[in-house]
Amino acid sequence: MVRAAILPAVGAPLEIRDIVLPEPGPGQVRVRLAAAGVCHSDLSLTNGTMRVPVPAVLGHEGAGTVVSVGEGVTHVAPGDGVVLNWAPSCGECHHCRIGEVWLCAKALTGVGAVYAHDGEGTELHPGLNVAAFAEETVVAANCVLPAPAGIPLPEAALLGCAVLTGYGAVHHSAQVRPGESVAVFGAGGVGLAALQAARIAGAGVIVAVDVSPAKEELARAAGATDFVLASETTAKQIRALTEGQGADVAVECVGRAETIRGAWDSTRRGGRTTVVGIGGKEQQVTFHALEIFHYARTLSGCVYGNCDPARDLPVIAEHVRAGRLDLGALVTDRITLGGIPAAFDAMLAGKGGRSLIVF
Repeated sequence: MVRAAILPAVGAPLEIRDIVLPEPGPGQVRVRLAAAGVCHSDLSLTNGTMRVPVPAVLGHEGAGTVVSVGEGVTHVAPGDGVVLNWAPSCGECHHCRIGEVWLCAKALTGVGAVYAHDGEGTELHPGLNVAAFAEETVVAANCVLPAPAGIPLPEAALLGCAVLTGYGAVHHSAQVRPGESVAVFGAGGVGLAALQAARIAGAGVIVAVDVSPAKEELARAAGATDFVLASETTAKQIRALTEGQGADVAVECVGRAETIRGAWDSTRRGGRTTVVGIGGKEQQVTFHALEIFHYARTLSGCVYGNCDPARDLPVIAEHVRAGRLDLGALVTDRITLGGIPAAFDAMLAGKGGRSLIVF
């Protein structure tokens, strides 16, 4: 029996209670969580913006220690530190074959599985494959990666989503070059990681945009050279900070129609706008044909930072060890499982960076 945060139904409050985990079967790994981050995607699962089978144990950003392994698992062993990978690639589908593993067609097939039961025998699903909002979890072997040496496991949890996504948005999707100007919309966990990544990429002007003035200190600590409070004049203010041109790159980390449109408007002619935030179907963004021609901007989506975790984790870990990327700076609250609802409320209110559940 382990404690876990269960989503009983879409729109229902989380329930913190005991669940029954089986021993790992062939090709599975049991992990004792050290920490798990509370991500906006978890909130999107609770309100139905993203859908998975319920009841489910949420949580997809985590790290911990291997407790036991099933038959055939050789890349990790009991006692090893691991980072959870919520979107493992199959290596066989079309996207995997052409190197776009972040778009793997089979990445989320595990969410439909029954991985545990509650105390009354109700079947539970692993929210986004890994069910990290629990003291322990059982996952497919391809959902764990060896934790990078020299990084404490609680902080390593952030590598599983926020950092891969923010770093990848800057380095893989937008491909920021030294000296370019970057505007990051949304200074939550992913946005703060994107700001640090822009600094690592050698960007010149780095503008953070957020609805909360309290985010300015966090944003500047992450690498922002300037801070703009989101308003109807955001694009104008960003142009004023970039010699009247607009940012070379805008990274949208919110997933709302107005911020996507604002990021587009803040980008210079010929610039790149990368959308990281996950919005609902009701979030309709409109453009007219003439502006698409005139501005010649590139608008692109970004899934999981367009990252290959097996390739990118070692690179990011070296930035951490060298002091170029500060994982602790992303965390504004360290909580228990019972603190998740309050973390969701803070997220909705635009407060803080990452909330980290520490077990």
